[in-house]
Amino acid sequence: QVQLLESGGGLVQAGGSLRLSCAASRRTFSGYAMGWFRQAPGNERMFVAAIGGSGTSTLYADSVKGRFTISRDNGKNTVFLQMNSLKPEDSADYYCAARAGTGVRRLQNEYSYWGRGTQVTVSS
Repeated sequence: QVQLLESGGGLVQAGGSLRLSCAASRRTFSGYAMGWFRQAPGNERMFVAAIGGSGTSTLYADSVKGRFTISRDNGKNTVFLQMNSLKPEDSADYYCAARAGTGVRRLQNEYSYWGRGTQVTVSS
């Protein structure tokens, strides 16, 4: 079992930045690829970014490429999502997810463990 706890959400103006964190309970954290997903009210949950176990492989949704950066600190069992140049359409609940194995994936059904989410609101 892997327990995930997101933090760092909040209210920010358009053009601003936020850094989300996701702390994992698993000691063998480097053996898990991690992903961030988001869900806006009335919409389906969508892929945002993913990172491989070693941190060298990353994958981004086109809508956030160049603005968001995913990274991880395996020594602290934590994955981050640095979000810059935020837009109102980035407003959503952001979820951290983990999958056993080190390959990056964008499909939700490839992830076995999920956090409860953290809310991000971007005002115009």
